Amino acid sequence: MMSDERLTLLELNGLVRELIETDMPGEYWVEAELSECRESRGHCYMELIQRDDRAATPVARASAKCWASKWMMIRPYFERTTGQRLQAGMKVLLRVYPQFHEAYGFSWIVTDIDPNYTLGDQDRRRQEIIRQLKAEGIFDLQRELLLPRFCLNIAVISSQTAAGYGDFCNQLADSPFAFRTQLFTATMQGEQVEQSIIAALNRVYETTVPVGSPSGDPFDCVVIIRGGGATADLSGFDTLALAENVANFPLPVITGIGHDRDESILDMVSHTRVKTPTAAAAFLIDHAQTVLDSLNDAQQLIVSFARQKLTTLNSQFSILQAAIPRLFSVVRTRQDAQLGQLFQRLTSLMLQHTASQQLRLDALAPRLPLAASRRLTAEQHRLELAAEKLKMLDPRLLLQRGYSITLKDGHAVSDAATLSPGDVVETRLAKGTIKSTVI
Repeated sequence: MMSDERLTLLELNGLVRELIETDMPGEYWVEAELSECRESRGHCYMELIQRDDRAATPVARASAKCWASKWMMIRPYFERTTGQRLQAGMKVLLRVYPQFHEAYGFSWIVTDIDPNYTLGDQDRRRQEIIRQLKAEGIFDLQRELLLPRFCLNIAVISSQTAAGYGDFCNQLADSPFAFRTQLFTATMQGEQVEQSIIAALNRVYETTVPVGSPSGDPFDCVVIIRGGGATADLSGFDTLALAENVANFPLPVITGIGHDRDESILDMVSHTRVKTPTAAAAFLIDHAQTVLDSLNDAQQLIVSFARQKLTTLNSQFSILQAAIPRLFSVVRTRQDAQLGQLFQRLTSLMLQHTASQQLRLDALAPRLPLAASRRLTAEQHRLELAAEKLKMLDPRLLLQRGYSITLKDGHAVSDAATLSPGDVVETRLAKGTIKSTVI
């Protein structure tokens, strides 16, 4: 029923306050998700929401406050138990009572926070991420990589101002090994951890395999370290996107993010997990020392084997050296015998060949006079035929038959074209000579 009585806003708000204080005098445990959480002047101010899995927008909202007197006790206990700070996106179980102020409106006042509820929700989310990583087949990919034998070029992902980064570099510098480190800065606490580390991993990858080149290997492994900060703010290392990036990274990833609670999902998917940055440096130094010890052992083994081999060869050489005179005598005797046999065979063959040729000469001797006589007769007949032929070719016979020979400068003229007017030619006849001048 509506009342005609007029109230001021202060009076109306006072009625609401009295009604709430009367009808809701106790405290309540409420489940909610933090959409905002901030501190101011020692107090903690929160925005609470409730989500519906079927809708994107929250189905309920409310403001909550934890006054400094309570917050100074609740915060350390919560962070010590969960290992992280209250932050947006976290599910919490709060003990609250309602408060309505005439000037500031309604809010829930927080008197306690149950960290075990948040741990349970975190564990559920962690288990879901682990299940998804295993379903994708990438949970153990990093452990299948082999840490290079000479792991000296280190890509470091850390905050530049972190004390742990300085401790890590100093410990490597103090070692007897020539480590080379390059820092890829990233935010290591707060809400930007995931995106910042993924961006740093991308920069490491671009440096390791430059665009446009067939290959490149400036780094042997990646070390993600965090030290010197609060032990809280570790939820950024328990995200699916970061775990996928690390699991699929082509270089071994070593984590030392500095906490003693249960290992994070980042630790689970990394190649090697250590607790602190200095432990990461110690791990790399121990690995290098192990390789050096292996090399020293191999060197000693090679030297020992070489010495044994030299001893064996020297012994064999001494035996051969002692045996050479005896062997030479045996070989010389054997060779002398072979030479004697060869000389006897050669002498025998020469005598046989000489006797054979003598028999052949003896057989040819009676035939030689007859063959020579026949050859002389044949050659005499050939000479007579040649003389007769030469006689038939005598030019004087041609002159006696009425032919003549024209000569110019002592040479026979066979072509009138070779003569010129005024040339003197000589014509020979069988009897006499005629000189003429060409006109």
